[in-house]
Amino acid sequence: MPLNTEPNFHEPGRRYFRDFSPGDDFYQMLIDTHRGLSDEQSAQVNAQLILILSNHIGDIAVLREAMALARAGVSTD
Repeated sequence: MPLNTEPNFHEPGRRYFRDFSPGDDFYQMLIDTHRGLSDEQSAQVNAQLILILSNHIGDIAVLREAMALARAGVSTD
């Protein structure tokens, strides 16, 4: 399975009127998940979420590609 970098948010059985609405729903859930947490707690939630979703994906090649893509977008100077 290749890494999908195109918008891919959806909820089975739910119809959306705008293509971006599922992404907006995800973003709102992410913000709500972090609401009221300290920076340390928020970092812990992010780390746990990464591990849970990585396990769900399971494909090491896809995870390697995703990590490389994420790292490429960060300045190291």
